[in-house]
Amino acid sequence: MKYDRVIQGTFIDRPNRFIANVRIKGEGDVPDSVVRCHVKNTGRCRELLVPGAEVFLSVSDNPSRRTKYDLIAVRKGRRLINMDSQIPNDVAEEGLRRIPFFSSMETVTREYRYGNSRIDIMAEGAGKKYLIEVKGVTLENDGVVSFPDAPTERGAKHVRELIGSMKDGYIPCLLFVIQMDDAEYFEPARSIDPVFSQALKDAEDAGVHIFAYTCTVEPDSIELKDPVEVRL
Repeated sequence: MKYDRVIQGTFIDRPNRFIANVRIKGEGDVPDSVVRCHVKNTGRCRELLVPGAEVFLSVSDNPSRRTKYDLIAVRKGRRLINMDSQIPNDVAEEGLRRIPFFSSMETVTREYRYGNSRIDIMAEGAGKKYLIEVKGVTLENDGVVSFPDAPTERGAKHVRELIGSMKDGYIPCLLFVIQMDDAEYFEPARSIDPVFSQALKDAEDAGVHIFAYTCTVEPDSIELKDPVEVRL
């Protein structure tokens, strides 16, 4: 997955969960300026968006937008983290067949209606149907990555629906797209959301297939890379 045009900036502050102020460098005789950006992640991201952090902005030429910039990535120490919460589904669809478990997939359907929800991906192949819920992961501490970074009732609901889908003949799966490279292992963020964490353990016990993959992240691109251990 590649962004069309990306520029570098320095994070200043985040007045609300949708907006950030970022300083960008001027070109030639044009001085530096402060621009308002749309934050493409409504999570807390407190450990990422700190004053002075190097960030990357996707630039839009749509004149009807309130701001022409989207904040899509941030550097945390030596890691570049993509924090665009809208991108993991695209990354998953693009890289799904690289995962050995899904290598025989023939068709992929996005936003598949099942029960009272829309599951991110329904894939078919070799006479089997797979329901795949995708979760983007940006929370990291000393190489350990976790989800979620804020309580998510919706996330727990989707996990329970995946468990229930087995009775209808689906093969339920969870794919955690780690929006950075170089992670040691994945675990649920128990202290942040014990309900989701328990739902995830229940899913594993019920036979839901759980995967976590790192990504190769550049300022203007992100793609699925390597599997990491899931510890529940």
